[in-house]
Amino acid sequence: MKKHKYLIAALGTVLLMSFIVKPKPVKIYLIGDSTVADYTLDEGYLQKKYPITGWGQVFQQFFKKDSLKKLNRLIKSDSALVIDKAKGGRSTRTFFEEGRWKEVLSTLEKNDLVLIQFGHNDAAKDKPERYVDIPGYKDFLRMYVKETRAKGALPILVTPVTRNYPWKDGKLGSAHGEYPQAVKDVAKELNTPLIDLTSLSASFFTTKGNEFVSKHYFMNLDSAKYEAYPKGQKDNTHFQPEGAKAVAQLIYNELKNINRKTN
Repeated sequence: MKKHKYLIAALGTVLLMSFIVKPKPVKIYLIGDSTVADYTLDEGYLQKKYPITGWGQVFQQFFKKDSLKKLNRLIKSDSALVIDKAKGGRSTRTFFEEGRWKEVLSTLEKNDLVLIQFGHNDAAKDKPERYVDIPGYKDFLRMYVKETRAKGALPILVTPVTRNYPWKDGKLGSAHGEYPQAVKDVAKELNTPLIDLTSLSASFFTTKGNEFVSKHYFMNLDSAKYEAYPKGQKDNTHFQPEGAKAVAQLIYNELKNINRKTN
């Protein structure tokens, strides 16, 4: 009789556990340009593009169970899924016009996060197909923030990551003109969490030095080293894996700071 009771109790426990719904992963959407993009989504990545790496491409590794505990106010779940929708060559305007933002909105849910980093292409006056002036840039940022909030999700504005120039007296400056300040203005106006990646990345790269950063972080490659770049490469905008990981770490650290300020 006792055995039957234990069996029934055990079956009841299993049945109860089957009805316990595990919290859905919080989705962390990344929208932006080539410095954020995941190149592994491109066909033939290893042969045609490696080692180019966007910081969003290596961001998932920062959202394991232990690290999520440090983001407990931002991420209301025991798991998080990074969804990198950034695409090379896109500005705030072209990302919207191509329907990429609509695609994000269609699956965006309450408590999801949206990290918004544009600026590299908005500032390209010589490329009118992507250029966006400062007033227009602000308008699109406002739209992304407001439409994210309308879904019950959390927008986080990110100033553009620095390029590997200009260097002066051993210190890395900014090549982004008024665009980083425009992001700060919108963040203040709409009371939106802000990651000043322009300043953070410039300061961090300065501690590493021009020579190290140029060789290990940015796409300055020797000839014949990689299949995709037989003649080598000189690129001080896009990252190698080590540089992408360093930038992703800066972003994660700032999320922890935002978490501490979140009610």
